[in-house]
Amino acid sequence: MTDLLTRDEYKALATKLTLPVNAFIDGSYRPAQSGKTFSSVNPATGETLADIAACGSEDVDFAVIKAREAFEDGRWSKLPPGDRKDVLIRFAKLITRNRRELAVMESLDSGKTIFDCETVDVPETIHCLKWHAEAIDKIYDQVSPASDDHIAMIVREPVGVVGLVLPWNFPLLMLAWKIGPALAAGCSVIVKPAEETSLTALRLAELAMEAGIPRGVFNVVPGTGPEVGEPLGRHMDVDMVSFTGSTETGRRFLHYAADSNLKEVVLEMGGKNPSVVLRDAENLDRVAAHVVNGAFWNMGENCSASSRLIVEEEIKDALMERILAHAREWTLGDPLDPEHRVGALVSSAHFQKVCSYLETDADVLMGGKSHDGAYVEPTVLEVDASSALAREEIFGPVLSVLTVRGFDEAIAMANATDYGLAASIFTSNTKKALRGARAIRAGTVTVNCFGEGDITTPFGGYKQSGFGGRDNSLSAHDQYTQLKTIWVDLSDDEDEAVG
Repeated sequence: MTDLLTRDEYKALATKLTLPVNAFIDGSYRPAQSGKTFSSVNPATGETLADIAACGSEDVDFAVIKAREAFEDGRWSKLPPGDRKDVLIRFAKLITRNRRELAVMESLDSGKTIFDCETVDVPETIHCLKWHAEAIDKIYDQVSPASDDHIAMIVREPVGVVGLVLPWNFPLLMLAWKIGPALAAGCSVIVKPAEETSLTALRLAELAMEAGIPRGVFNVVPGTGPEVGEPLGRHMDVDMVSFTGSTETGRRFLHYAADSNLKEVVLEMGGKNPSVVLRDAENLDRVAAHVVNGAFWNMGENCSASSRLIVEEEIKDALMERILAHAREWTLGDPLDPEHRVGALVSSAHFQKVCSYLETDADVLMGGKSHDGAYVEPTVLEVDASSALAREEIFGPVLSVLTVRGFDEAIAMANATDYGLAASIFTSNTKKALRGARAIRAGTVTVNCFGEGDITTPFGGYKQSGFGGRDNSLSAHDQYTQLKTIWVDLSDDEDEAVG
């Protein structure tokens, strides 16, 4: 585990950072062609960190031209797989060398706690890139069982120029989830970071260039959704878009693809994820720790957050006593203090949205208050199944508790949502665990724990949580490659003529 510094040491590092402010296109930093900028704000203090290039459609066009040039001339796409692997390994090593700078930058830009940045986000970013790099020369193509007179080869080819549209809740890690397999496949990428959190994506582009990724292959174009995201989604020379973010915005990318060149679209979107705790669950203290972690980690700004607790009534009181005890350990405050586990929400607009859900008649078991226009206390509410608190994605540190009378009712309630990203089930009965895991319509179901699997397991959702593919694992490589069949006729010419 990373050795953490003190709050004062992190504060000192923050004052020494050199923050990137311009787009990174064709191997160098460039201002927006319009000359416009927007402010990147530290959500914990309200102070402006930097004025970032506010790019527009003309910058997107330029980035696509340069990405296409790089792809077509093969400076990256046609490199031997082992050579691409070596470059990405160097890239991961450079991130490791600069990991503390990146952790502080991420915390300042997003409001995430330095504890999470140092122990989760940056280490997992490095691990993700190394894992996909090592997979490059270990993914084999196939030969189909054709006849004696034919050989049929099924080969993977990079899809081309891809747009990668990032969320603001895990800026570094979601960037790694996308560029890892995309660059491994040989694609050229254009990254559109969230407007709220552009800094670490820009810094990683510079490190990628230093590692040896050729110019034009890794581009970062900051700006708003209408000015950068939509032009990228509608661009006739972008072959594919991978988007992570809200379901509302994800729908737009399907329209953009339909209205343009029918580019491939992969969407990873929202969730209203249940933790189902059955009466025979063992070690309720451990169960409570998992539920609290799932609900409050990253301030609940997590698409797979376990924001609904569905508990059988026989054990509800005993479980809630333990949940409230564990929740009190999640201290709130300055994100650069490593003692704190709950930081600031990402923006004032998102803070207002989360606070609007706290204006409720629901029974508040804990928390329910906000502070300093940026912080929301870890909150536990007992709600009705018809309440918006039980149905809508809040994306804040709010746990909604629902009581059921049995297994079937618990599973039905777990599925009573438009989403299907993740779920957890807690029980000592193996058959119930597997029956429940199979019955819950979600892309990832954990048993007796909260989690998302790891880099080796596919991540994505059912229903309105996802579309078109999966992140993580070898499955992630599928979205950045095309399958081509090469059919070879081996028959003699005479045999061909007779046939």
